[in-house]
Amino acid sequence: MASPPLTSRLPGVGTTIFTVMSQLALEHRALNLGQGIPEFAPPERLCELVAAHLRGGRSQDNQYAPMAGTVALREAIAAKLVRHYGRVASAEGEVTVTCGGTEALACAIQAVVQPGDEVIVFDPAYDSYEPAVLLAGGRALHLPLVRPAFGIDWQRLADALSQRTRLVIVNTPHNPSGACLAPADLDRLAALLRPTRAFVLADEVYEHMVYDTPRFASLNGHAELAERSFVVSSFGKTYHATGWKIGYCVAPPPLTAEFRKVHQFVTFSIASVLQLGIADFMREHPEWEDELSGFYRARRDRLGALLAGSRLRFVPAPATYFQLVDYGAVSDRPDTEFALELLREHGVVTIPVSPFCAAPPPGERLLRLCFAKHDATLVAAAERLRGL
Repeated sequence: MASPPLTSRLPGVGTTIFTVMSQLALEHRALNLGQGIPEFAPPERLCELVAAHLRGGRSQDNQYAPMAGTVALREAIAAKLVRHYGRVASAEGEVTVTCGGTEALACAIQAVVQPGDEVIVFDPAYDSYEPAVLLAGGRALHLPLVRPAFGIDWQRLADALSQRTRLVIVNTPHNPSGACLAPADLDRLAALLRPTRAFVLADEVYEHMVYDTPRFASLNGHAELAERSFVVSSFGKTYHATGWKIGYCVAPPPLTAEFRKVHQFVTFSIASVLQLGIADFMREHPEWEDELSGFYRARRDRLGALLAGSRLRFVPAPATYFQLVDYGAVSDRPDTEFALELLREHGVVTIPVSPFCAAPPPGERLLRLCFAKHDATLVAAAERLRGL
């Protein structure tokens, strides 16, 4: 019997570029500076704490966690928000633990976007945003960030806002460029949104990897924006444990209530022992978050020094563990073609920037490199890239 016809909910969506390039990396045994997969182990003490809960004999440690997250972890997150941003958030009513940042982003979008609503995203944009908007019945309106600094075009945003705008998605620190919104940018965003019905979704998963400013300007630290925002972060990024898939969302009580209605039917709860171990580690070692920027700044500077004198042009990334490089002096081929050539002929995996954009700027020749790698990987990859 023939199967019934299927109409795709996402007809224009294929396999993410990150999956494609990582699979090719395995097939070609290439050096992988593509997908954001750190080569570093999680903190040893964190692993010990997780193992203690796994083997400790308390049966509840290995059963379902509360839907919103363990009390211990939500309280640790709330304490962190006060320490870093001065935000006093209720662990009970404003903090939700999620299956990584991507689940949090999807749940926030599903919580507030209705059919016919518009959602503003800034290109280059992480590729999970628009599919989640489409599944909610909304329409993604893409606004290009202004090169070379990848800042918001404020006049263009003002012109795009309308009664149909239900959500504005901001990514700071920004993937792939590393750009960060400054406090003045947050003030300007708040002023533009003040007369609208729009909420904000802030993707801040790289919040602890900021290099060129003394303090990261989180929406958690902006009282007016915090009242209309979902703010998402990720323990996977902070603790070199992306495979653990643990993130969280902070939002005011009315938004959190709607967020949890979706979350409970997506994953319900996240691995208990991981939550409990992270909560213990946050209390024991709050300094880890403060020291992470210095750790990754050294990796960024190392890669920059290794690429000095090459034909790749770049400005050191202000944040994240990604570095954009312009290969225009090497080739005029489109970025996806050139990335595949680099992989197959030179054994280095990168990520082209055009898949982050609905309409890539003509002639832009940018690749994203991940420097969350051991020195040997950076040295070997840079040697091949200097030969271009």
